[in-house]
Amino acid sequence: MISELKPGERLDDLERNGLMLIQHPGRFCYGVDAVLLSWFAKASEGERVLDFCTGTGVVPILMTAKTAASHFTGLEIQEEVAKMASRSVVLNHLGDKVSIICGDLKNTKTLFGKGVFNVVTVNPPYMAGGSGLVGADYSKAVSRHEILCSLEDVIRESANVLVAGGRMYMVHLGDIICLMKQYKMSPRRLCMVHPKASQEANLVLIEGIRGGNTQIRVEAPLVLFDEDGQESKQIKMIHGRL
Repeated sequence: MISELKPGERLDDLERNGLMLIQHPGRFCYGVDAVLLSWFAKASEGERVLDFCTGTGVVPILMTAKTAASHFTGLEIQEEVAKMASRSVVLNHLGDKVSIICGDLKNTKTLFGKGVFNVVTVNPPYMAGGSGLVGADYSKAVSRHEILCSLEDVIRESANVLVAGGRMYMVHLGDIICLMKQYKMSPRRLCMVHPKASQEANLVLIEGIRGGNTQIRVEAPLVLFDEDGQESKQIKMIHGRL
């Protein structure tokens, strides 16, 4: 395993089925939002899953242990990050289940065609292009800020690649529902994520279905930490520690 690592990289335990992930501290490393997305997303046997903004590939790699989907594709615009994700796929012997593609999500019609995936997952950049501190590290900035894609790009392209009745799962901070309806994506499940039970939600997990007119179901809130700062029972279950 160590031979797969390049200078400055580390190997992180995903705490699920012995899966490991190559990461570089100088680039954007996954956080709890990616873990929550992999838990919230559903994929049935035989379904094909596309993960936008895949980064290190953590979401599709985790989902191989949690779902019976037939294949996962991770799409990442940054070439070096995509190569790192591909090495994690090889490291975990998942070459028959996961493919990493370097490309721009705004070009899904050229990359994949129309209506070819059953599920789209995405943990997109949260910050508007001009907001917050971009900083000197361009790779991290691209992962955090809407520099190379916007929320509208994500919703529009999800609608393009999904089959009729296909589902999109997203973790985000912003106003999603209006854009989903604009591109004929019907919100179906919503779960608010709270740092602590006493604090306001700072993330939302949402499932949308292409076409149809489903009624949205608001699920019980997900709380990350107890009031004493310890991981909640919910989070321990999501990580597979209970």
